[in-house]
Amino acid sequence: MTGYLLRRVPAALIVLFVASLLIFAMVRVIPGGPEAALAGGDASPAELAAIRHDLGLDQNLIVQYGHWIGGVLTGDFGQSYRVGGSVNDLVGYGLANTVVLTLAALVVALLFAVVFSLAATIVDNRYLTAVLTVVNAVAIAVPPFVVGTVVILVFAIHARVLPAGGTPPGGLTENVSFTLQYLMLPAITLGLPAGAMLARFLTEALRTELRSPYVMTARSLGISHRSIVLRHALRNALPSTLTALGITVGSLLGGAILVESIFGWPGLGLLTEEGIASRDYPLVQVLVLLSVTVFVTLQLLADVAHAWLDPRIRLGGRP
Repeated sequence: MTGYLLRRVPAALIVLFVASLLIFAMVRVIPGGPEAALAGGDASPAELAAIRHDLGLDQNLIVQYGHWIGGVLTGDFGQSYRVGGSVNDLVGYGLANTVVLTLAALVVALLFAVVFSLAATIVDNRYLTAVLTVVNAVAIAVPPFVVGTVVILVFAIHARVLPAGGTPPGGLTENVSFTLQYLMLPAITLGLPAGAMLARFLTEALRTELRSPYVMTARSLGISHRSIVLRHALRNALPSTLTALGITVGSLLGGAILVESIFGWPGLGLLTEEGIASRDYPLVQVLVLLSVTVFVTLQLLADVAHAWLDPRIRLGGRP
C-alpha cells in the first residue's frame, strides 16, 4: 500500500502545479481587470496605470506568479482587491459554510444512491424498475437551478414549511433544528443529481456482482436474494463505487457555486461569483486552486481506499 501511495502522490502534485499555472493564466484572460473595477468607468489611463502599479500588476507575469505561489505555499493568500480584507479570513469563513452544505448534500446523495440501488436490485418488479429508471434520469438531466426554483416555489412559497434561502440569524451552531431547516432545500438541490449519478454506479456494480459465480453458488445453497445483495454483493460492489464517490464529492463542490447563488448561502461559491465579477485576482485564484486541491485530494483518497479494499488494482504495490 505504501508503494502505491508513493506512486500516486507525485502525480497529484504535478496536477496541482499545472492547475496553478492554468488558473493564474486564465484569470488574466478574462476581459477587464481589477483596476477598472476599483476605479470605475470614468477613470483616466493614468489612474488605471497607478492602480495597476500599486497592485503589482505591472510586473512581469513570472514575478507575479512567483509571489502568488510563494504566498500560497506559506499560507499567506494575500489581500482581496475588491471584497476587502484578508483572503485567508474570507476563505476561512466561506469554507466553513460550504463544507456544511456539501456534507448535507453528500448525506442526501448517499441516501438516494443506496435506497435507489438496493430497491433496483432487491425488488424484482419491472414496473418499479421502470419508475426508478425514469426518476434517476430526470434527477440527472434537470439542471440545479431548475430544481432549486421548483423546491423554493413548492416548499418555501406555497407550502411555507421551509425558508427560501439564507442562513439562520443566530448562526449555524446556535440552533441545530433551524440550521437543518435552512439546509434542507439547498442540500436537496445540490445532492439530488450527485446521488442519481452515484446510484447508477452502485446499481451497475451490484448487478455485475449478481452475475458472479459465487452468487450462483449461494443461490444453490438456498440463500435468499435479499441476503446475497445485502451481505455479499453490496460489500464487493463498494470498491468500484468509492472512486465514483470521490468524483461525486468533487462535483458537489463545483455545483455549490450555483446552488449557493440560488439560495444566498454565504459559502465559497457565492464568494467565487463575487470575486469573478469584480476581477479580484487573489481571491479567485485561491478559491479555484482550493477547489482543484480538494478534488485531487478526494480522488487520491478514493483511489487509496479502492486499492485497500481491492489489492488487484495496486499494480505491484505492497501492503
